[in-house]
Parts: sequence; C-alpha cells; structure tokens
Amino acid sequence: MPWCEVSVMDQRLEFVRLALQDGANRRELCRRFGISPDVGYKWLARHVGGDAELADRSRRPHASPRRSAAAIEGQVLAIRDAHPAWGARKIVHCLSRDGLVPPAASTVHAILQRHGRIIVPPNGPGQPFTRFEKDTPNALWQMDFKGHIPLADGTPCHPLTMIDDHSRYALRLAACSNQQRMTVQEQLTQTFRRYGLPDALFVDNGPPWGDSSQSRWTGLRVWLLKLGVEVIYARPLHPQSRGKNERFHRTLKAEVLAVRRFNGFTELQRAFDTWRSVYNLERPHEALGMAVPASRYRPSLRSMPERLADIVYAPGDIVRSVSTQRGASISFKGQPWRVPRAFRGEHLAIRPSGIDGQYGVFFGSRQVATIDLTRRKSVSHVSEQVSAMSPG
Repeated sequence: MPWCEVSVMDQRLEFVRLALQDGANRRELCRRFGISPDVGYKWLARHVGGDAELADRSRRPHASPRRSAAAIEGQVLAIRDAHPAWGARKIVHCLSRDGLVPPAASTVHAILQRHGRIIVPPNGPGQPFTRFEKDTPNALWQMDFKGHIPLADGTPCHPLTMIDDHSRYALRLAACSNQQRMTVQEQLTQTFRRYGLPDALFVDNGPPWGDSSQSRWTGLRVWLLKLGVEVIYARPLHPQSRGKNERFHRTLKAEVLAVRRFNGFTELQRAFDTWRSVYNLERPHEALGMAVPASRYRPSLRSMPERLADIVYAPGDIVRSVSTQRGASISFKGQPWRVPRAFRGEHLAIRPSGIDGQYGVFFGSRQVATIDLTRRKSVSHVSEQVSAMSPG
C-alpha cells in the first residue's frame, strides 16, 4: 500500500520520528504505515544523512547568534505570522531551537505588541486548575467531537479529535460528516491500525459512546471492550475533567478554524493533516516544558487484531445468546428477559449472586444487571453502568 496522497511529507516525517524512538519496532511501524521495510529504511537513511527534502521543516535561513536586533525582530514577526496563535514563550523556544540567541519572552511580547500582533482578550485570566496526567503513552486516549462547524456552503462538519493523555500527541483529527457510531468506529479502526490499541478511552456521555438511557451500554462500547479497550466516562456537566481535549479544541480553533472558511471536506482535511503534523512535531507545548508531543509519544505494543476475539466464559457459567429479533433478550428460567440492544448477537453469562432468587448477568467480567426472580417485573441496578432488565 503506497503513502496516502494527502500530506505525504507529513507522514514521512511522522514515520521517521516514531521509528527513531528508543525501542521502536520499525518493521511493525512500516506495516502500520502501509509501506515496505525497504521504503521505511530508505527514509530513515536519508533522514540520518541530512536529506532536507524528507522533513516538512521551516525554510527560514539559519543565521549567526550575533544577528542584529532588527533581524531578530523580523524573525519574531515571521514566526508569529506563520503561527498567529503562538505566544512569546513558544516563539522564544523556536528561535533557540533554530540556533539563535533569543531575547527574553517579555521582549518578544513587547515586539508583538508594538507591531500589532497581540490581541488582548476581553476577559481576564482564567482560574488555575490542577492537571492530571497518565505516566505512559497509550494508557489513556481522550476522544471527542468539537461540536460542528459550517463549511463555506453551510454544510455542517464535525471534527473528531483523539489525543494521548501522557504526551498530548494528536492521534487523529478527522473532518466527519456526522457523529454516528459507524463513522467513529471507522476512524478508531484506522487509528488503531496506525498506532496500536490504548488501554482506555476517555469520553463524554453523549452519543455514540453513551445513550439517552444513561446505561452506557452501546454498540461502540461493546466493540471496544472486545478489543480490550476500557471506556471511561467523564462526570456529567463537568467539561473540566476533559481539560486536555478542551484545550486542544481551543488551539485547533485559534490556529486553523478561525483563520478561514473551507470549501469542502477535502480542503478542510488537508488543513487538518498539515496542522496535526505541526502540532505533533514542531509546535512547542508549554505543558511539556516546551517539548513537542512527538518527543514523548511511542506507538502501542498492542496491535489491532484482524478479527475480534470471542468472549470466553468459565465452564460453570450459564451462557445465553442474545436474540436479534424484535429487540434483544435472553432466555432464563423458562421466560425471556430483555437486555440492552447493544448486546444483540452477543453471549452473556448468568451467575448466582449469593442471594436467593437473584442472579448476575455478565458480559465477560463485567456485570451488566441482576435478575430478581422474586420480583418478576423488575431488575435492580448494580451500578451506574449497569442496565435495567425486565421480562420480555
């Protein structure tokens, strides 16, 4: 499979950066990027040999640290004009990274202000907050839709974003036409094939990862659990718990969406691909000590399987197939019991609970409900993630 037509140089750069990480499995990366090992090692050799055409880097000329103040000021303005949402500290870091002796961040801020590049926000600074961060890449990915944005012709677009919690690496930025399950599942499949499987996904409570019944048993979640990916839900009405994703969305808006209107999905996706490369590989991140996300990210060692594994139950379990006709139900003690539609076609286990007349209903190791034979018309909740059941 050849390189994708969109953002070819960005893909080469991303491949090289990931392949040069300590302990990287280069042949597995070649497989995930859809290229042969010969092609992958060729790009690595050219990169190590200083091939400037491989990387999509800045073409600003490198110069002596003793450049005049006027020239430094020009460099400051050039970086700001290329990235209008970047502040003084990011620009200072970029100047230093390019081999220059930068002025202080306060001086850079003054230069930007003097030349009309600073827009003072209407409100004061926000309240401080406490960050949390996973210790390793792929322990948790945050995933969300950034609402919807209108294209030039008024067609709504729904940007889907996925970032790694530890490194802030942007794994996926997709211009989607809807927020439906199959669209999200296809985007996840492509991302899993490229970067491997995370331990867990952190999502909000809306569709397609949640549903209106608040049972949180959806077809997408069942699919993820069969892949060995946990689903963690944010507290309702607490967007601050998904702070990294919210912050990523603000950056995306400032650096891409607020710049211009886009004529269609293809044009917007190309802009997303180009910006994602800059975000991952070039843009200094203040929460990472001005490092770039790619410096902290490693692809997961768990590859996307070719087929889903079947749920395996213990020999003593009472296993029932969930019907696919007229809703979803399982048969127990001579009568049907309704279950969430997400389990249609799956197998569930029924296990005694230790209380007379009560049984637990399980999907793998996860209890989804209890059946209470003493109260034929009701089934009690086990937890906030357990679905209610009733006789069919």
